Amino acid sequence: MVARKTDSGIALRHERVDEDLLGAGEVTIKVHFTSANYKDGLAITPGGGVVRDYPIIPGIDITGEVFASESADFAPGDLVVAHGYDIGVAHNGGFAEYARVPADWVVKLDGLTPREAAALGTAGFTAAMSVQALLDHGVTASDGPVLVTGATGGVGTVAVDILAGLGFEVIASTGKLGATELLTTLGANSIIGRLPAEGEKVRPLGKAQWAAAVDSVGGASLAYILSTIKYGGAAAISGLTGGPELPTTVMPFILRGIALFGIDSAHFPIAARRELWARLAKDLKPRHLSLLENYAPITEAEAVLHSILEGTHSGRTVLGVAGEF
Repeated sequence: MVARKTDSGIALRHERVDEDLLGAGEVTIKVHFTSANYKDGLAITPGGGVVRDYPIIPGIDITGEVFASESADFAPGDLVVAHGYDIGVAHNGGFAEYARVPADWVVKLDGLTPREAAALGTAGFTAAMSVQALLDHGVTASDGPVLVTGATGGVGTVAVDILAGLGFEVIASTGKLGATELLTTLGANSIIGRLPAEGEKVRPLGKAQWAAAVDSVGGASLAYILSTIKYGGAAAISGLTGGPELPTTVMPFILRGIALFGIDSAHFPIAARRELWARLAKDLKPRHLSLLENYAPITEAEAVLHSILEGTHSGRTVLGVAGEF
């Protein structure tokens, strides 16, 4: 599936291409599954700001088996996942039968199937990074509730599931009224609306409510969260659907000693990336991954991506590649 500029915008089309288009790399992967991400949606949006040059094969997540390898670390038949770095934005990605990437972008799967890895994908990995940042800060279940914003999104749903599995009290914030059953099943203790509530003022310091937060919204929502985190708490942030501006003050930081962790999965070092993927197959594995997963063939990718961009999508959508072309 190749994204090309046209007179009317950017078109995502099924094409047969020469192998040279795959680009450089030591590992060639026969793709089983990829997934649909907001960033993939931006890749097919004029002015999306994530793709440097067209044409490109989108797909920031790649899962499957090694087809050929020039690296001693990987052999044909190895099950692998690759994501981040330039994949899908400056290096051709997972919306194709084959993908070729540098060996130091690849993670060998152990305890997860390629489909499970695709269901997690960049969003699930970002959620795991966020939870790990809070754990490393010292946040424990006895400290109080953890807030998850954008709770029906890819990062949010996985974060709710992981946190609940670790024994945390989880407060899920969402604007989707029909999401209560899903979020409750994932382990959310309560579901609230978007923050701040309509007409509610964001104060420099509000009532302390949360031990920590996983935020994928940003903007005024993040400002509200920071002002309401308990003393010594923390927020792990990874999104800006609510806007890039942060209308806050230093008061939560210097009067409550809170910490703010920016989460970037794209350039996370490969050694730490491999360690965290190993944990995603063990203690950090979401308990309800199958519930989070929607499925669509890769040929329907464009429609799925538009639903993400329009805000009508929930959970994670795995895109099947093998056998679909």
